[in-house]
Amino acid sequence: MKVEVHLWSGLRALTGGLEKVEVEASTTGEMLQALTASYPALGPVIEAGVSVAVDGRVIASSLTEPLRPENEIFLMQRLKGG
Repeated sequence: MKVEVHLWSGLRALTGGLEKVEVEASTTGEMLQALTASYPALGPVIEAGVSVAVDGRVIASSLTEPLRPENEIFLMQRLKGG
C-alpha cells in the first residue's frame, strides 16, 4: 500500500525539493527502505538516524510500527546536541 511521507525541510534538498513523497510500505522499516531505494541521497541520512512521527507520535526506534494510507507521517532529521 502507498503511504505519503512529509519531509522535514532539511531533507527536501535530497529529494529534489519535494515536500512530500509516496512510497509502498506497511511498516516504518519498509518505508525507510523504500525511501532509500527511491531517493538514494536520503540513504546516508537515514542510516545516520532519523525520527519518524506517525499521527503526531514520534516512533523512537521501532521498524515494525504499522503504517496505513490515512496516517500522517513525517520524516525528520534527528536533533543532536545537549
